[in-house]
Amino acid sequence: MRRVMRAIEDVDALASARLARGSAAAICAVALASAMLAAPATAEVSELRISKQPSIIYLPLVVMEQNKLLEKRAKAAGLGELKVAWITFNSGGTSTDALLAGNVDLVTSGVSNLLLLWKRTNGEVNGVTSVGGLPMLLVTRDPEVKSLRDFTAKDKIAVPTIKVSSQAMVLKMAMEKMYGTAARDSLDPMTVQLGHPDAMIAVVGGSSEINSHFSAPPYQYTELKTPGVHLVLDSSDVFGGPASNAVVFGTRKFYDANPKTVAAFMAALEEANQLIARDPATAAKIYLDTTREKYSVDEVVTMIKAPNVVYSTTPNATMVFADFMFKTGLIKSRPSSWKEFFFPVVHSLPGT
Repeated sequence: MRRVMRAIEDVDALASARLARGSAAAICAVALASAMLAAPATAEVSELRISKQPSIIYLPLVVMEQNKLLEKRAKAAGLGELKVAWITFNSGGTSTDALLAGNVDLVTSGVSNLLLLWKRTNGEVNGVTSVGGLPMLLVTRDPEVKSLRDFTAKDKIAVPTIKVSSQAMVLKMAMEKMYGTAARDSLDPMTVQLGHPDAMIAVVGGSSEINSHFSAPPYQYTELKTPGVHLVLDSSDVFGGPASNAVVFGTRKFYDANPKTVAAFMAALEEANQLIARDPATAAKIYLDTTREKYSVDEVVTMIKAPNVVYSTTPNATMVFADFMFKTGLIKSRPSSWKEFFFPVVHSLPGT
């Protein structure tokens, strides 16, 4: 893409020089360059590859997959029989690597991973939409840990990706909020990378050195039902309410080349959100039929209806992540607005 852009710039520069001499050929060169920039793609993708991760945070995507909502919306938009491949990764780091390698078209992960790629690619990777925001709970089976300050070197805290996952970021935010800037990174040496299902098994099993987990629903509720496991921190207390912790993002090249596909994705996601709000029991059954997780429908409905749970396409509290990552040097420039790292498809929404 960059080579194409440089070539267009060279053509434009040559055209400008010849125009100065009144050259008719220069006018043709300018027209050619403009045509290259404006020409639409001959066809949109016939297969869409989307990643998600384990957790009820991704419930709208599970509903989309099982009810084939995206295929339905794509067909209605005149895109024919769109093939949709749903790929599950256990960490945001693996997901973003897949996007950069061209192995997926859209990634679903945390806001911190979006911002890292947005900066790393100079804005070529942007957010498409929020999926939702659910409270993340830090739990431990260490009876001596009553607050963040009580963690010691003998404790191991599982997070999806060390230092940059949503959980890792919130842990740093909480340490700074409670104990000052100097304490911000003090728990980093105790964090280890592990996907939520495996981290839950480690904490519940009791024999692993991993005795703590900055978790996500539904796994955190299983952990808290286990004797000896207790709550240390609720992410909602750090943000003062709901915050998007699952967002969809992709490359500008894909977004620009596939406007109807993106619109179909957004319509399907909205339809999934409406189903969850209207009939949480059906949504819970879809989730359990897909994941085979050992919860009852009523238990999952309770999780869906829990305080500070939001399934919405509106990005919420994403600038909190951006401000913190800028302050800590993870991104070198501060975006002026959340719209700077999200594509225009959601700019009309009341995001933050």
